[in-house]
Amino acid sequence: MMKTTERNLRRTVLPNGLTILTERMEHLRSVAMGVWIRSGSRCESAEINGISHFVEHMVFKGTRSRSALSIAREMDSIGGNLDAFTGKESICFNVKSLADHVPIALDVLTDLVLNPTFAPPDIERERGVILEEIKTDEDNPDVLVHELFTQNFWKDHPLGKPILGTTDTVGRFDQKNLFDYHGARFRGNNMVFSAAGHLEHDEFVAAVVEKFSGMAAGEPLTEESAPPASARILLRNKKALEQVQICLGVPAPPITDDNRYATLILNTVLGSGMSSRLFQTIREERGMVYSIFSDLSPYRDTGALCVYAGTAAGKALTVVDLILAEFGKLKQAPLPEEELTRAKDQLKGNILMGLESSNSRMSNLARQEMYFHQFFTADEVIARIDAVDAAQVQAMAQRLFDPERVAVTLLGRLDGVKLGRTRLVC
Repeated sequence: MMKTTERNLRRTVLPNGLTILTERMEHLRSVAMGVWIRSGSRCESAEINGISHFVEHMVFKGTRSRSALSIAREMDSIGGNLDAFTGKESICFNVKSLADHVPIALDVLTDLVLNPTFAPPDIERERGVILEEIKTDEDNPDVLVHELFTQNFWKDHPLGKPILGTTDTVGRFDQKNLFDYHGARFRGNNMVFSAAGHLEHDEFVAAVVEKFSGMAAGEPLTEESAPPASARILLRNKKALEQVQICLGVPAPPITDDNRYATLILNTVLGSGMSSRLFQTIREERGMVYSIFSDLSPYRDTGALCVYAGTAAGKALTVVDLILAEFGKLKQAPLPEEELTRAKDQLKGNILMGLESSNSRMSNLARQEMYFHQFFTADEVIARIDAVDAAQVQAMAQRLFDPERVAVTLLGRLDGVKLGRTRLVC
């Protein structure tokens, strides 16, 4: 058991390996709960790419004691909110309800996770739904350019594959695939159950034990090695688009990297928000884009820092040049004190505001357990941000913005646009 003075956190590990985390938030009337599975699209072989996401959809279609309709009605009758998502490294099933309704919410949530039936007619129907979801992404240019970029950046590695799978793999899934996957991954050693809100730890643990004590521990997943990143230049013509979509990125540190706060500040200054350098230079001063931002995607053992922009075909190469020029400036000169302070305050505000809801605290607990195996208080995080100096941010820029490692994807009506490695100078 562990407690921290600032946040009322408790942790219990069951004999089968299931880790239960709670945070008591006295002032709330609700509880957010989530079952997290340490498995996502990067844990799939190429033949079953997309199965994590397919299973995530299918558990809502019925259990041994509930139909899809009765699951929906039961949640609506308590005003509860039931949801799920699949990522590259985790799957999460979560529910939020009033504290008085926790027994019902917990019962529905655990029933979904433990007892899905994967009925063949439901599989056929849901296959149709997911194939439409894949088409939606293909029709959405800013989603598609990120997907193309990622597939080329981590080429031939599961981390580069789409979370949704492909029309080919999704077209093949059957009941046996789903039960095999569920049976291997939904196991005590591979799961974290986190909850935050108006609840009492020991009572909550007792309720979870009642549902999960019969679950096998299972084998911990073997963790495959980090993929090498490829600095590819991909130009994909798509005549139907009005804009050229640009995705330009470099390898970045993993989620647990010691210098992660310097990386966060670097990303904030570069392209997070309206005062960022990319927004001010390329949108405000030049008027060349409507949307431009940078984003960090950190994973267990690797990561990417990626800049996205959409612009007219005739301006695409100039926008690429301007992005690389900002990389160069961050390498050449340390941040002015005032800009460093502003980035730190922005980051601290985002982190603290992100801890205001029970849902975000529930997620925060689970992610810290899965990646760090320990909890950082808000005060510790703020102290780490405050400790970063301009020299560390500059050193991180010099480490990340290597012209040989820059990857670019352009998608749109490229009529004669040419982009070679020699242009990628920073």
